[in-house]
Amino acid sequence: MKPETSPQNPTRFQTQDLREWLRVTEELGELKHVKGAHWDQELGAITEINNRRRGPCLLFDEITDYPPGYRVVTGTTGSPARLAGLLGFSTDLSNAELVQALRGKPQQWETLAGDFPPETVQSGPILENIKSGKEINLLEFPVPKWHQQDGGRFIGTGSAVITRDWDSDWINLGAYRMMVHDQKSCALNMALGKHGRQQIERYFQEGKPFPVIASMGHHPLLFLFAGLEVAYGLSEYNYVGAIQGEPVQVVRGEVTGLPMPAYSELALEGWCHPGNYKMEGPLGEFHGYYSGSEKAAPVLEVERIYHRNDPIILGTPPGRPPHDYSYSKTVIRSALLHEALEKAGVPGVVSCWADEVGGARMLLVVSIKQAYQGHARQAGLLACQCHVGAYLGRYVIVVDEDIDPSNLQDVMWAVVTRSDPARDIEIIKRAWGGTGDPQRVTFTDKVPYNTRGIIDACRSYEHRDVFPPVAEASPEFRQQIQEKWKDLLV
Repeated sequence: MKPETSPQNPTRFQTQDLREWLRVTEELGELKHVKGAHWDQELGAITEINNRRRGPCLLFDEITDYPPGYRVVTGTTGSPARLAGLLGFSTDLSNAELVQALRGKPQQWETLAGDFPPETVQSGPILENIKSGKEINLLEFPVPKWHQQDGGRFIGTGSAVITRDWDSDWINLGAYRMMVHDQKSCALNMALGKHGRQQIERYFQEGKPFPVIASMGHHPLLFLFAGLEVAYGLSEYNYVGAIQGEPVQVVRGEVTGLPMPAYSELALEGWCHPGNYKMEGPLGEFHGYYSGSEKAAPVLEVERIYHRNDPIILGTPPGRPPHDYSYSKTVIRSALLHEALEKAGVPGVVSCWADEVGGARMLLVVSIKQAYQGHARQAGLLACQCHVGAYLGRYVIVVDEDIDPSNLQDVMWAVVTRSDPARDIEIIKRAWGGTGDPQRVTFTDKVPYNTRGIIDACRSYEHRDVFPPVAEASPEFRQQIQEKWKDLLV
């Protein structure tokens, strides 16, 4: 599929093929080729340094111990241009313009999703090579060990794990980490509360094996939404189809019959059997710590490997932010949070930001135009407990409409000047936590609850009219000065 172009949208592109996406990304100057890196930590360290510089997408080839053509790609969603292109927007948008462009889109995509079920086709590039029995060897591919303290080599970081509901035909795609155990098996680590975890537990309750296909290389849009809170019962295939305006093409697996992306680079098919668990991990977490220790996880016993010629593994290693997918999660969660608050009936929401410092989960900022007493508390309480904000959060800060929630300096200025610790901090205990919480070592509960702090950093509603004015030029005058003195104030 060729990129769509127009005067208003000069470099918009969408495709179901990762290779075509990489070609257009290179045309944009957003891709760099890297040759000769080692699968043991070097790929991870190069990716980490590149992400902190907000660098280009990296395509690794000629990886140590592997033949040319067996590749790994990282950094697919780490810039406004790359993320905008994925979502069908013009690739010349700024951060603020991209968030603005996303307003209303999640609701639109969800509404349209029913019109875009995946299209089953008889063939696709993923079927170029099909391996079974003695041919199966997961380490035939350049599976990275991303960081020094990782528990092993993780074939699944940018994965899309495809599963089916026990009670319906609902197909779920989840971005779950997968550590290689041996040539024919790997871990399938799914956090409590996640849709895939709910599905596997239902199968195991019935004493039945759980069918799985895990795609390891695919269009980054599939990974992006496999890792977000798409509504229960709605397939991510449908959601991605709605974004792209055409159904995702899928082929059926020989063993489970599950649908896998026809343009996937590499896919594993097999079963998780009740009672078959092995220790896996740790792997650096999205917030930047090794807080999830080694633990038992279901084992995926692989019966088929499907892969294209010269396959590409999609790598998205987490770690201290900014990491491989923190930017994209920040932008998308910010838009989803805005939608959730408006759906819940909160008026006057100006903008939302799920900051990268908390991995797009642990620090949420909501800007509102106060309309009544208690408005700020309402926004903060709902933000931390709607589905987008409910899992593994820490702080929600509510600010007035003159504060840019994506500017932490602005936000903290509001906290220290407009909030009173005794009056403006609310605490919610026993909220939805997770074992990956770095504070978990301090908790005494047997299950992973956590605590939320809601900071009302708005001007006190009853004192708005007498609150001291801000000592700064008006936005309009600043704009005039910026234009007049643009050579000086570039």
